[in-house]
Amino acid sequence: MLEALTASMGIVSTACKAVGIGRTTHYRWIKEDEEYSSAVESINEATVDFAESALYKLIQKGDTAATIFYLKTKGKNRGYLQTAHLHTTADPPIFDLNPLDAADDSDTKDSGGGE
Repeated sequence: MLEALTASMGIVSTACKAVGIGRTTHYRWIKEDEEYSSAVESINEATVDFAESALYKLIQKGDTAATIFYLKTKGKNRGYLQTAHLHTTADPPIFDLNPLDAADDSDTKDSGGGE
């Protein structure tokens, strides 16, 4: 199984299919066998190292998307981060579905005149 995980770059379903075991067996082995768990973690770390190496190559070639991705993940402490602004409130948002009608009503009321 460890050889299959290495060959599949840590993709569990591919490795399990290659050796003919179920995913639950693999995860049970991780829980029950410290040596197996450690070996799986090493495979996963090697896969991340491989991906980082590929990313660095793209950055060296001038790939803008790769550079932006790297800075958003590794350059956060230098201000390269993307944030999401969430608006939270207990009150539901208010939508004026027909703003022209509202303006007409206010104009009539504000004019002070009657018919």
